[in-house]
Parts: sequence; structure tokens; C-alpha cells
Amino acid sequence: MRTTGGRARVRLLALVFAVVATVLASCTNTPPPPVVSSPVVRTSTPPAETPSQISVSVDDIVGGYNPHHLADQSTVTSALAQMLLPSVFRPDEQGELQLDENLMVSAEVTAHDPFTVSYEIRPEAAWSDGAPIAVEDFVYLVDAMKSQPGVVDAAGYRLISGIQPGAGGKQLDVVFSEPYPGWRTLFDNLLPAHLLKDAPGGWQGALTDSFPAYGGPFAIKTLDKERGEIVLERNERYWEKPAAVDRIVLRRADQPGMAAALRSGTDQLALARTDATGMELLSGLGEDVELHTVARPYVATTLLRPVGVLADDQVRAGVAALIDRDRLIEEGTRGGPSAGFRAGAHVLPPSDEDYAPTIPRSGSPRQPQPRKAERLLAAAGYTREAGTWTRDGQPLSVVVASPGQQEPYASMAEELSRQLIAAGVEVTTVNPPARELFTSLLVPGQPANGGVAVDIAVVPQPVSHDPASTLASSYGCAPGWAERAPGDDTEPGDGPGQAAANTAAYCDEVLQPAIDGVLTGEQPLSEGLATTEPALWQSNVAIPLFQPVDTLALTRSVAGVSPGPPMAGPFSSAVDWTRATR
Repeated sequence: MRTTGGRARVRLLALVFAVVATVLASCTNTPPPPVVSSPVVRTSTPPAETPSQISVSVDDIVGGYNPHHLADQSTVTSALAQMLLPSVFRPDEQGELQLDENLMVSAEVTAHDPFTVSYEIRPEAAWSDGAPIAVEDFVYLVDAMKSQPGVVDAAGYRLISGIQPGAGGKQLDVVFSEPYPGWRTLFDNLLPAHLLKDAPGGWQGALTDSFPAYGGPFAIKTLDKERGEIVLERNERYWEKPAAVDRIVLRRADQPGMAAALRSGTDQLALARTDATGMELLSGLGEDVELHTVARPYVATTLLRPVGVLADDQVRAGVAALIDRDRLIEEGTRGGPSAGFRAGAHVLPPSDEDYAPTIPRSGSPRQPQPRKAERLLAAAGYTREAGTWTRDGQPLSVVVASPGQQEPYASMAEELSRQLIAAGVEVTTVNPPARELFTSLLVPGQPANGGVAVDIAVVPQPVSHDPASTLASSYGCAPGWAERAPGDDTEPGDGPGQAAANTAAYCDEVLQPAIDGVLTGEQPLSEGLATTEPALWQSNVAIPLFQPVDTLALTRSVAGVSPGPPMAGPFSSAVDWTRATR
């Protein structure tokens, strides 16, 4: 008891001394002694300033990222464009194009002779560096789409004859040479002209590795191709509704990695191409993960370009009759959900509500016909010697290309090469970089820089919300196709390839009036397709295979995510995504 009472008195005296010292110190200019604090015990609760984050598994993040480049078509390019770039119109959940009032005040047809559309941009709309989103961004895109090779859906832009600016760059009148019912498909994913028009590499170098500025609710914080990760954060300069989540992370993963990341909660959703194995892994996650199918805006297609040896209609038809289309589809889909989207038409994709197959009911290209091929090649002057087709001592030789090692195109190109070699055709298979393939090797005319001439290409063929634009962009002739230079004695109908403006190198001057009629609204789409679809099958220029689709896997830890509008996908609503509370 004495010991306890003595200690209590000592503590009481110490407390009194501390109080007196503090009072005395407050009455002088001498600062108090430093306070020595004990270490704070850390808890598992994260600090309040930790950003909310949603992580997404994707199958790849490789560049480039220009949504207007044929070479850059991918899930990640579409995702970034929807989160970072402004568009005049965007599809709603039913796929109908609606004015994006985040960017625009109005866009409407204001004259019919000449056909004119007037646009008014919101005054506060600006790029992330403070520059206004203005007329120059529209002009930059039009100039590129009209003049550059390897662009997506260029037909509508080629009808633009002039742009008249007004109101300090926030208003413009776009004048067309012909009526254009599909005008709402124009001016999506505008690019910052003030940063790109004089940039090294020009249009072809635009968005090769990243974005110089942003006009959407997100901005890129880091883009690391080696690690396979893109980190996006809320764009603090965005003038409209801010993103509900602080950060979205896109992570590259293979199919087992995706399933593992969703199971552990490391990732909250996944969007990627899957085969039968991948679907089995994702289905094994149980009811906690919802699975949806998201169709991509292009169709995997084999192009038999009417150039070189394939410029001969009989030779091209003979080679087409050797192709086993089913095996190409099997190789490209490998039992995944894309197998349910077999493409049997040139213009409308399988995901379109109006889609109906137009492929011939029997024969090639539905099934290979080796006897038909033999008759056609023999009629073209070829004989089969020692297992190889030859003419005048030269083997029947073709070059088959795919965009780099992009899948599923590289694997299908290899399968196609095996089929043709087995049938007696000499084949060289090449996988040039995608931008080289689309901006040089598949441009009608001679290859640039001594590049190899491509006879057959296994590539994605874009489809848009306006089928007439898809038709004209994929199979139409170049502007002025009907004009003849002095002394030009060629006649309409002399064959395809004379003035092509597409990767197929196809131009049929007999078919072109029907294509133009659909594009300008002079002819209903149904009537135009009734003419053009059979003609395209008969030409043997393109063999549609399937529409690639992604699998969207959603866990319960995220809210506000849906499969999105047709051919747009879930990232169209990324501004509303949040982490769900359980």
C-alpha cells in the first residue's frame, strides 16, 4: 500500500509541474519543447484520400490507338476513344445515334441545295490543355479521311465539299456535294488538331503510342505497354459530369489470368475475345460473375484482291473455290462465342437486327469445290504439274497477308496458306506491321517503298451504324470514278481495280451507280443490297467469315456497367461506373 501511494504522489507532483511549466512557457517568448508522440497503430482501413478504382482485364493493350485507322481497330482502341475523345453523336442502348449534348448544342440539316449540316459546339467544350474544341478539329478529321489511306468508313467524308466556320470557331456549316442521309455517323472521336496537325509523323503517326490531349471524362495517367497496363484517372478539365470513379485500370491478361483476377477480386470486370477454354474458365466462376456477349464493329474477312495474278476473274474464282471457309472460321473462333456470329453477308454484320445471310446456298464459298477450281484454272491456261499449278512455266503464286501477329487473323492466314499449298498453289505468307499493311501494301496501286504486292489479305472489315457508308467504304470506287482523262479509251465495265478506294482494291463501274444511289439516299438500302450482294459474291473479291465478339464478365463488386449499345460496348457508360457496396 505504501508503494502504491508513493507512486501516486509522484505522478501527481509530475502532473502539477507539467501544468505550471506550460503556463510559464505561455507567458514568455520561449517556444515550448517539442512534443514526442508515440507511434500510431495502423489499421486495415484505407485512408480517405485513396482513389476509388475499377480494374478491367483485356486481352491486349498494344497500340496504336487512332480509332480512324484500320490498323488500330481493337477492343482497347474503342475503349480509350469512348473515354477520352469527344463525338458529335453516340449510339443509345438501341443503337440509334443521338446528339451528344455533352459536346454539342445542336447539329441539324439546314439546307438541301446544296445539302448542308450546321453544327454548334458548346462554348465551354475544351481539350485537357485548355484549347477549345472547335472548327479546326472538324476540318482536320475531314482532310485526313478524304486524303489518307487506311482509314475507317471514309465514304461519307468524301462527299464533303466545304466547311464554313463561324462564331469564333464554335459553329460550322458542312456542305456536301450530294445528299447524305448517313451524316450522323460523321465526326465521332474528334482529335486535337492543334497538337496533331504539325506533329512528327503526321496523320500516320497520330496516336501511335498515346494521346496528346483529352476531350472526355477521363485522362491517361500512365500507359505501360511492357507491363501491359493503362491507368486512367478523372479528367479534372472536363466541363461536364465528372466520372463517378477516380481511376480505371486496363490490365493485359490471358484467359486463365482473367479468371483468376476476377475470382480473387483483383479485377472487377473483363472484356476480351475468348475461345472454348476461356468460356469454360469464366463459366466456372459461378453466379457471382455475369457473362455477356459484345459484338465488335468489324467482320473478319478474306479479301481476294483483283490485282496481279488474281486480276484474272477465272483465276480468282478458281482460287476462291479452293478455300475451306468452315475451317477458317473454326481456326478463328476456336469454339468461342464468335462461332455463333458467322458472317454470310458483305454489308450487314450478324449482330445487326436486320441481318440476313446472302451467301449462295451451295457451292463456293460456302464449301470448297476442288473440281470447279480445276475447271476454272484450266480455262485460264494453268496445268497441274508435280502437284503445282503452272502457266507458261510459271507457278501460280500468291502472297497471303495478315496485320502483324494480330489474332485471330494471323492464325487464319496460316490456315489459308496451308489449304492453298495443299491444293497446288505456291504461297508466301507475310505478317507486316498493321499500319504498313493498311497504309501501304493494301492501298490500290503499286506497293510503296518496294514492298511486296499482297494478293490475299485476312483482315477486319469495319461495319458502321450506316450500312450504306459501309458498302461504299468497303467496295466503292474512288471519287471521280466515272471521269475519264483525255485519251483514256477504257470503257465502263472493263473490270474491277481501275479506280478502287478500298483495301479490297475493288471497283466495279457497272455496280457503282447502285452503291452511290444507296449512299445518297436515291435508292432504298434493301433495293441496293438486293443488287450489290449477289454481285459481290459473284466477284469472289471478299469472303466474310465471322464477326468477332468479346465476352464481358461482370462481378458484383462493380455497378453501372452494362454490355452497352450495339458495337459500342460497355465503356460508353464508364463515366457512371462505381464500386458496388455489398
